[in-house]
Amino acid sequence: MGSTTRVLAIAIAAVLISADITSAQTGNAPDAAAGDEAWSVSVSAYIYILSDDQHYVQPTVSVDRGHLHLESRYNYESLDTGSAWLGVNFSGGKVLEWTLTPMFGGVFGDTTGVAPGLKGSLALLADASSTENEYVIDADERSDSFFYNWSEFTLAPADWWRFGVVTQRTRVYQSDRELQRGLMAGFSVKRADFTAYVFNPDEDKPRFVFATVVTF
Repeated sequence: MGSTTRVLAIAIAAVLISADITSAQTGNAPDAAAGDEAWSVSVSAYIYILSDDQHYVQPTVSVDRGHLHLESRYNYESLDTGSAWLGVNFSGGKVLEWTLTPMFGGVFGDTTGVAPGLKGSLALLADASSTENEYVIDADERSDSFFYNWSEFTLAPADWWRFGVVTQRTRVYQSDRELQRGLMAGFSVKRADFTAYVFNPDEDKPRFVFATVVTF
């Protein structure tokens, strides 16, 4: 975990510096291609701290342009497993803003198979909710197929910070609970978001997750 974390920290720092330089060079001026045809790239890293299991890092890279959504994940479906996704973006609303992205992906590594998925969000003033779902159809053993979920509900007293609740259903590590629940708090600095999560805080050994997301 030590060397992996160091490499991840260097990568995140490089992305942050690159985003800051880009922002300084453009003066945060509106992109001439802004709108549905603008490219958006998001790089995230979720560090899982598990007191009774192996610590690990879960990176994700997503690329969006208009209706097109591309995404790759690692250590999401299971450890030492990657996935690649193709999806279609839909969005709408003014007072109640919503997004919906149906996806289909391939899973490879320790777990091999295919997966239909769905991402979505709702936002009303300072209230927001989001969800990521997928059903992995295991190619080697159909009985190992599994439904994955990560959902959040947050309140944002200010534009730069938020707090709320989170749930997840995963098989990457062992848990006595099918649906794990927890608390979260995060803040934003320029193009970066930082969030801390604690799952099952009522247990003797809660799980902690620290996330960094950079969008440019």
